[in-house]
Amino acid sequence: MRIRWMAVVAAVLVVAGCSGEGGEEETSTSTQNHYLSLGDSLTVGVQPDESGTQQETPEGYTDVLYRTLKDADSTLQHERMGCGGEDTTTFIEGGLPGCDTRYEQGSQLDEAVDFLEEHEDRVGLVTLTIGANNFTDCVEGLAPETGSRTELDIDDVGLDRDCVDDGLERLETEVPVIAERLTEATGPQTRIIGMTYYNPFLALSLLEENEESGGDDEDSEDVSEDLPEENADQVAEDAESGVADGTVEIMEDVNDSLTASYQAAGIDVADVDEVFQGSDTSVPDESDTGMPVNLQNVCDLTWMCNTVRGPDIHTNLAGAQEIAEVFREQVR
Repeated sequence: MRIRWMAVVAAVLVVAGCSGEGGEEETSTSTQNHYLSLGDSLTVGVQPDESGTQQETPEGYTDVLYRTLKDADSTLQHERMGCGGEDTTTFIEGGLPGCDTRYEQGSQLDEAVDFLEEHEDRVGLVTLTIGANNFTDCVEGLAPETGSRTELDIDDVGLDRDCVDDGLERLETEVPVIAERLTEATGPQTRIIGMTYYNPFLALSLLEENEESGGDDEDSEDVSEDLPEENADQVAEDAESGVADGTVEIMEDVNDSLTASYQAAGIDVADVDEVFQGSDTSVPDESDTGMPVNLQNVCDLTWMCNTVRGPDIHTNLAGAQEIAEVFREQVR
């Protein structure tokens, strides 16, 4: 039976309220509840700034989710432990430049386990977003995690299959380790929810189409707006060719692996890919762009189609809100 968020909060308050006869300050501390968010750049709101440089912002899906949950529990504190660039290996072992100094215990996983063991019954929710960075370097010529905008030449973009195979192997062996350690560090009052990923690289099919048509997107904020009207009927077909098509099967394997590992450990799954409608290649009759549903969602909810700040794989605020809603449905 699904434990609802309010039931979790109530259980935490009961345990905390019976923990001793401390004074007012001790009681306040003991009744403070926690939401622990773990993972990669999506958890810390990384977005490109006006120059295209990636920066952490307070607009990650975890921030949106926290503000919603705090409405139901004013004592709730957000332990924002994620770090941009983390993959499954560095999440376990540490050592990622820019992230390793954040964790006194050596890695994000060790830090999370230490936090969970220290706070015991006072952690009602843990969200986990990890695995996509096993593959970001596998799309050559895009460099989405370099921290600054790159001039994208679609002719240079390709898939490194050896990189993909290595990423999948690490995903299949390391996510179960992560899941096991987190579940062992939590009690029945703590809900852990992992997530699947959307496929930002679907947008590459639009860039391919734009180049084939000779479009000039230099002055446009959104490359999807430059799509010639006479070519709109071919967008869905083009989305199923080239690099974009190659990433579809990869993301299916990634999400299948994540889901299987989480479910095997008793961890619930927020199906983010379903919200992005990653497999829906239909073109709505009322579409103004001629784009399939999945491509339209990528353009609307990420920075991939923005040629001023992007292309960038991260969600914008609208995308963060959509992901937060998937998690919120899980904890209701």
